[in-house]
Amino acid sequence: FVLGGHPPTLLDNVDVIALSGGFPADAPLVQAARERGIPLTNDSLEFMRRTPATIIGITGSAGKTTTTALTGAIGQAAGRPTWIGGNIGNPLIADLEQMASGDLVSMELSSFQLELWDMSPPVAAVLNITPNHLDRHKTMIAYQAAKANILLYQDASGTAVLSADDYGAMALNSLAKGRLRLFSQRRSVEDGAFVRDNQIWLRDGEREKAVVPLSEIKLRGGHNVLNVLAAVTLADSVGLPIAAMRQAIAHFHGVEHRLERVDAVNGAVYINDSIATAPERALAALAAFDEPLILLAGGRDKDLYWDDWVRCVGKRVKAVILFGELSDLLAGKLWAAGRPSQITQVEGLAAAVTAASQLTHPGDVVLLSPGGTSYDAYADFAARGVHFRQLVAGLKE
Repeated sequence: FVLGGHPPTLLDNVDVIALSGGFPADAPLVQAARERGIPLTNDSLEFMRRTPATIIGITGSAGKTTTTALTGAIGQAAGRPTWIGGNIGNPLIADLEQMASGDLVSMELSSFQLELWDMSPPVAAVLNITPNHLDRHKTMIAYQAAKANILLYQDASGTAVLSADDYGAMALNSLAKGRLRLFSQRRSVEDGAFVRDNQIWLRDGEREKAVVPLSEIKLRGGHNVLNVLAAVTLADSVGLPIAAMRQAIAHFHGVEHRLERVDAVNGAVYINDSIATAPERALAALAAFDEPLILLAGGRDKDLYWDDWVRCVGKRVKAVILFGELSDLLAGKLWAAGRPSQITQVEGLAAAVTAASQLTHPGDVVLLSPGGTSYDAYADFAARGVHFRQLVAGLKE
């Protein structure tokens, strides 16, 4: 054990370095390892190298966890041994010895994991690419390059699945060396999934099959329709039947901390969207509701672009309560834009929930969709979401 720093002597007699996702790949110790020719890896890459199962790899700036969980649920509904993990929480490498060649793996992959990869899953999806983690990657070019590794090493036998509705994802279509499949909420596609007449359809280039009516989707918001389209395309790409897709979609109520209904208090509904750690995610959450909104926003910034968020908040919410390190920055942007939204600044999430409860009327939605990370006050977004649930429960005591 070495505590309190990363001295170069750590590299002496080292054969390989495995980086955790939170450790920057451009840190001085890592740069020194590269200069010495020491290989770099991480647990997700070592799992990929060793598993006998078929991997479906899923990345994107938003929607990864929901799509990964739903794709895995379809595999399970089909009766195929299916493992769900990766960046979603279960690292998978611990389950390696239990896996067999007929198994299926639905694997969420972050840019932090992918930046070290030198191979790609046989079936891989890029859901979207929008500004995120720029505090780590510094530029959009570097961020996109990390995401691109999920497709870069596929061969002619691989399948690449991209959102036809997202410019960032479609910018990677030239990397597809094998089958290219698309999914779209806006138009029909030749090979993939799309929406028509309020129903999801699948097409394989020739034949077309109805999958499920949109009314069967339990998830709220247009962004979640895209997640379902992606999961359907991925499931079909590994031969899972439509009956399993219908069953899984009909019973899938989402993943916690993602537009999760917590409770109703005095006629107002409280929604936990703590996963929204970028302004684009918060915008998707805002678009999912028609009800009057009281927005809880804040946390820590990742050097991201907030102008679209400012415009939407000014038009869409009846009140915004700001907390955390982002509070002053967002308040300044809202005032500078002359937005009429009622702005309240508080110290932390507990004060934000209390302030929101004093503004609600029956029919309102109190939406925790911060737009910033949790690291100014919590270990992760899940801890923030759990605290939000506890605070809402406290309102009823």
